[in-house]
Amino acid sequence: MKDRAHDDAMAQVYREDPAYAAQLLSSILEDGDQGELLTVLRQMTKAFGGVQTIAEQAHLNPTQLYRTLSPEGNPALSSLSAILKAMGMRLAVQPMQAPGAHA
Repeated sequence: MKDRAHDDAMAQVYREDPAYAAQLLSSILEDGDQGELLTVLRQMTKAFGGVQTIAEQAHLNPTQLYRTLSPEGNPALSSLSAILKAMGMRLAVQPMQAPGAHA
C-alpha cells in the first residue's frame, strides 16, 4: 500500500513551490519514466485542488482522471496537456544539447 503521508507531504511541497514541481516534471519527462510521471502527477493533483477541481478544469470526469493517473494509466497527449494546464503548467519541447557541446 502506498504511503499516504508521503503523498500528502509531497503535495504540500508542490503547493508551496510550483517552480520545483515544474522542474521535477521536466526531469521525469526527460528520463522517460512513465510510472514516476504518473505518481508525481497524482501527488500534484492533490496539491493543486484535488481530483474534482483538476478534472473540472481539464474538462475530464473525475473517474477518467483517476484512471488516467493510475499506475496502469497511459494518458493521451491531449489529456496530459489538459491536466498540466489545469495545474498552471504546459508541455514544452527544447532542443537537446549537441554532442560535444559544453553547458
